[in-house]
Amino acid sequence: MIEVENLVFAYKKQKQTLHGLTFSVAPGEIFGFLGPNGSGKSTTQKILTGVLGGYGGSVRLFGKPVSSQRKELQEKIGVLFEFPYLYTNLSALDNLNYFASFYPAGQRRSIDELLDMLEFKKDFVRKPVSSYSKGMRQRISMARALLNNPRLLFLDEPTSGLDPQGAVLFRKIIEEERKKGTTVFLTTHNMMDADLLCDRVAFIADGEIKVIDTPKKLKEKNSSHQVEMNYLYQGKRCVTVIEAPELKSGIPFPYDEMISIHSKEPTLEDMFIQYTGRRLV
Repeated sequence: MIEVENLVFAYKKQKQTLHGLTFSVAPGEIFGFLGPNGSGKSTTQKILTGVLGGYGGSVRLFGKPVSSQRKELQEKIGVLFEFPYLYTNLSALDNLNYFASFYPAGQRRSIDELLDMLEFKKDFVRKPVSSYSKGMRQRISMARALLNNPRLLFLDEPTSGLDPQGAVLFRKIIEEERKKGTTVFLTTHNMMDADLLCDRVAFIADGEIKVIDTPKKLKEKNSSHQVEMNYLYQGKRCVTVIEAPELKSGIPFPYDEMISIHSKEPTLEDMFIQYTGRRLV
C-alpha cells in the first residue's frame, strides 16, 4: 500500500529534514509513525499525501509514484490533520457538505451517519465551527477524513484535544475502519494510541528511522523477565520482584493472600527512549 525508499527532504535554505527513510506499509495494516515534535513525522505525511514535493528517493502509494497521481489520490485517501482545517464561519453540516462535493456521489458516506458514529452533539450541527471546543472540531475533522470511504487513512495526532471517552471512541472507529480493509498511517507521540492500535511502529528521531517492529516484540526483546508480586503475609502487605522462570515450580515464598501479579516489561515509551535517546516531547 505504501512503499518508501531512501526518502530525503530539505526545506529551502535549511538543513536536511529527512535522511533516507525506508519503510513499507501493508494493505489493512495500522502503521504507527512515532516521534517527538520536529522529528520529521508531519513532513513525511505531507509527502505521502502529495501535499509536499521536492523530495528525493522513491515514494509509492497503491503501486504508483505519488508524484504521478496527486489528483487521483484525493479520492482514495482520507486525512485528519493535527490542526483541524475547517471553515470556522460555517457549521459542521455546511463544512461536511462542502467537502463531500469533491467526491463522486456513489463514494460518499452519509454525513448524518458519520456524525452519529462520532457522537457529535446534535444541537451544534448547525452552529458555526468557531463556537466549537477543540474536541468537537476534532470530531468534524475525523468525519471529513472518512467522507469518501478512503482506502488509505492518514491520521495525525487523532486523539489530540479529546477527553478520555472521546479517545476511546476514536480508537474504536479506527479499529472498525481497519476491519473494513482500510490501511491506516498514524503519526503521533501518544504511546497509548500506538500501543493499543498499531500492528507495527516506526520510531523516528532527527529525521531518521531508528527501529521498526511490533509493539509487543519491541517490549519482549527488551524485557527484564521479572515479575512483581503484591501479597499479604502475617497481616503485612509485601512486594517481591522475582525472575519469571522461578514461577515454574510455584510461588517461592510464603503468603496468605496474593493481591496482584505484574510483569515488569518495559513500556513502549521506555523503548522509544532506548532506541532514540529522546523523550516524546
